[in-house]
Amino acid sequence: MKKAAFFIVFLTAWLALSAQTAPDWLEGDWRKMMYPDTNFFTGFSEYIVEQGKTIQQCTEQAKMQAQADLVGQIRLNIQSQTQSKTVAQTVNGHYNEAESFANQTATQTTAEIVGMNTETYFDRQEKTVYAFTYVNKHELIGYYKVHLSLHLQQAESIIKTAEQLEIAGEKAKARKQCEDILSLLEKIRSIQDVLIALNGTANTTTLKVPETGQMRQNITQMQARLAQAVYLYVESNESLFGQRVDITTNKLKGELTVNGCSFVDNVSEADFVLKINVTTRNVEGNSDFVFCYADTIVSLFDTRKQKTVYSDSISEKSGSNSQDKAARKAMENVATKIVEKLKTWIN
Repeated sequence: MKKAAFFIVFLTAWLALSAQTAPDWLEGDWRKMMYPDTNFFTGFSEYIVEQGKTIQQCTEQAKMQAQADLVGQIRLNIQSQTQSKTVAQTVNGHYNEAESFANQTATQTTAEIVGMNTETYFDRQEKTVYAFTYVNKHELIGYYKVHLSLHLQQAESIIKTAEQLEIAGEKAKARKQCEDILSLLEKIRSIQDVLIALNGTANTTTLKVPETGQMRQNITQMQARLAQAVYLYVESNESLFGQRVDITTNKLKGELTVNGCSFVDNVSEADFVLKINVTTRNVEGNSDFVFCYADTIVSLFDTRKQKTVYSDSISEKSGSNSQDKAARKAMENVATKIVEKLKTWIN
């Protein structure tokens, strides 16, 4: 009885599956009527179930082929938009920027297409999996317009930060910001590609072409300026009568920044590695006035030449009404002396 009941359940399920009605979208004319080219991009594929592959695997393969077909339609649309725009590039003697831009985008790959809907159907008799994918053009246009604006706002913010860092002398950080902006501008360019494909009336205003062009020009100029800067990595060890301080280092960084240098936190980004070791000593004085020395060992390693280009021992003396003040002044004075010595090598 149990076997008979199991067989009846199995047979009923099999018959139900076999009796499934084929979806209307299998017919090309139905797809064109319900998903017209004016409003949709579509993709269609059929995949014969191969020996050794499961139905699930073949279904996934069919879905991928249908989605690739859809993306291919978008690429063809980019080319057709380009061809129609470049038939006459001069109108009344004026060159059309949108046409030039469209011409450049023809060879670009499209960005990731969001909002694709994919349906599948398995024909057991034909042992074939069918897949149909579609996406609404107007929804895509709205999505990419929003993201274009968001990316542009983000790029503008990063540019302002880069400019502020450059003015403050933080040139290494400014250089990193420039790299981030260029990466973001590539994303913006991909979005512009898709909008050209989706929107036949897209122009330089809706695509924000002047804005992105100006951004790229500003970043190129900034990178040229930053390329002329010298990047230093500093290793320091300063002792103010046993107390760990950064008096010489801070003074030195301030003066070198004025001279066009910038400081990095990662030695791999540095043009030079500067090592300074400072100790203080009390040499003479009385209850009213004290003299102290700051004894410094300094070396400059050129990372491009892979050798030490400068090394020296420098001592600077200073006096004040206390040992602490005298030593601190001596440590600041030695920084100025080091800067003068380094100018020959880092300019």
